Amino acid sequence: MGCARKRGFEGRRVGRLRLLALSLLAMFTIAACETLPLLTPTAFPAMGAAPDTATVYYVTDRTAERSGGAVRSYGHGRSASMAFGQAALSFDKLAVDFDSRLIRVRSVAEHVRFPATPLPFLRNDGLIVADQAAQAGYDAAGRDFQARVAQALRASGQDEVVVFVHGYKNDFDDALATISNIWQATGRSAVPIAYTWPADNPGLFGYFKDRESGEFSIFHLKETLRLLAEVRGLKHIQLIAHSRGTDVATSALREMIIAARAAGKDPRKVLKIDNLVLAAPDLDFDVVRQRLIAERFAPAFECITVYMNPNDGALGFAQAVNSGTRFGRLSFEDLGMTERDILNQTGNVYFIDVSGVVAPRGHSYFRENPVVLSDIVTLFRTGAPPGGPERNLSHIAANFWMLEQFPETTFEPFDR
Repeated sequence: MGCARKRGFEGRRVGRLRLLALSLLAMFTIAACETLPLLTPTAFPAMGAAPDTATVYYVTDRTAERSGGAVRSYGHGRSASMAFGQAALSFDKLAVDFDSRLIRVRSVAEHVRFPATPLPFLRNDGLIVADQAAQAGYDAAGRDFQARVAQALRASGQDEVVVFVHGYKNDFDDALATISNIWQATGRSAVPIAYTWPADNPGLFGYFKDRESGEFSIFHLKETLRLLAEVRGLKHIQLIAHSRGTDVATSALREMIIAARAAGKDPRKVLKIDNLVLAAPDLDFDVVRQRLIAERFAPAFECITVYMNPNDGALGFAQAVNSGTRFGRLSFEDLGMTERDILNQTGNVYFIDVSGVVAPRGHSYFRENPVVLSDIVTLFRTGAPPGGPERNLSHIAANFWMLEQFPETTFEPFDR
């Protein structure tokens, strides 16, 4: 009797483990289904006018892949030191579809290599302070980084940058292709910078390895944003994060907000972030409640826009193997009265339901779906609120909105 009961228990446990393994395998398989990185057509500018090349910038704490001593790319390993550089990309017309433009990374040039962190430190009169020589080297790298960004701003005649933080299973080239797509879609109206962390870990448990690599990268993203905000001539930062990248971004920003307030400063002036866009955020909404909403996260920005698909397939699997509703699958009905009132009172947070225009289980819609990308472009270019005539949104309730198809043109929902 006891043995039979034990075998039954073991059978149920094995069944649960198999179910977990199958869920992980399915999630890994979906995420691994790569498609060619193509320029996404938007309402503006005309795709036919897209130049053939692009130059974008990057900051990364991935390990460098070298050839003949020169950096040629970056892998999924973790580096204790940040690197800043630029990449040349091309938008190539396809012979099979002349209207489509394939995004290719042609070359990478690393310009600044920061010293590894944490910096060596000393104990001085009971206080722990950074080693002066090490700090001087780090500060010099930071000034070099800032000077190069300032030069890029002057050369482009711009006073703002757009920063992209990618999600799970994205390699270095994915990040560059996405920021070039966003940059082209916005009419090249800001200096484009991809912050690319050590994602794309292989294997069945790559999701969890990526998750911890995102946590590893938080300090480096904080330093990147701090240095950017102090660049001479830079007035505005637009920041867009996707999927697991939203956790990296919001964790870094939360810590910066707390530090600014502790120093008696206004976080909005310190950060210089006009728009914070969270696309398909892979965040536990209970965690969002306690780490962001409870900490008064929203007032630190001009505007926060969250793009959500309640049917998001990738977030569905993430929800199955984690705990709690994923933020990117949220709907108005999931909120209690108190939460609705709190979110509505902030006045600068908007939730955009994209389920009416994207593929049923779409997750990468922010960069691949023309209607979604067009709305992001409109937000960045005009700052128009959801109720304005510039944006194709219908009101659901409170600060929840539904993204609608273009009135006269319907694009196929090819996003993943």
